[in-house]
Amino acid sequence: MYFKYSSRETDYLKSKDKTFTEIIDKIGPIERETDSDLFSSVIHHIIGQQISTKAQATIWQRMSGSFGAEGVNAESILSAGIPKLQSFGMTFRKAEYITDFARKVHCGEFDLERIPELPDDEAIKELSSLKGIGVWTAEMILLFCLQRPDIFSFDDLAIQRGLRMVYHHRKIDRKLFDKYRRRFSPYCSVASLYLWAVAGGAIPGMKDYAPKGNNKKHAQK
Repeated sequence: MYFKYSSRETDYLKSKDKTFTEIIDKIGPIERETDSDLFSSVIHHIIGQQISTKAQATIWQRMSGSFGAEGVNAESILSAGIPKLQSFGMTFRKAEYITDFARKVHCGEFDLERIPELPDDEAIKELSSLKGIGVWTAEMILLFCLQRPDIFSFDDLAIQRGLRMVYHHRKIDRKLFDKYRRRFSPYCSVASLYLWAVAGGAIPGMKDYAPKGNNKKHAQK
């Protein structure tokens, strides 16, 4: 399954910004995979922190293969225990976070089914209360699992890089970032897809105008 959007979103973004119009036209439609299961999405994002997409996929394949028909759920994770989770290739800390999350879901301490019903800010607050889930990770879960249309993460290195490349900025501070957030809203998620593509080199010849040694934050893979 891919993130769902149509010409409605891209036409809106084009109407707001001539420069972004050129970006959308040059890149064309973007297909980014999503995960419709919220429980597995949280696990995926915890596993994927600070490692490559390939390593994340390998660990997930080992885990899902080991659990078999039972599937990756709160009960199977709690039955496996931390040492078994580590054997799939994740760190002790991540195994601990995943186990804590599964325990809270299993005992009802964390109401996962309530998250899709919450507005963005409340859903982010709830998800980021979990061990191992920060604001950026919660925002990515909202975008790539719940397919929320208006997610624009200040803590994402690649989005900031994309903004610098498209608009020739040396630095993106909060005030400047919020200006673009207002411009792209209520379709910031689609704008994010295009900025990630730009940051990843989708348009040859575009460069990053940041000074060397620019501080790194989270980078969407």
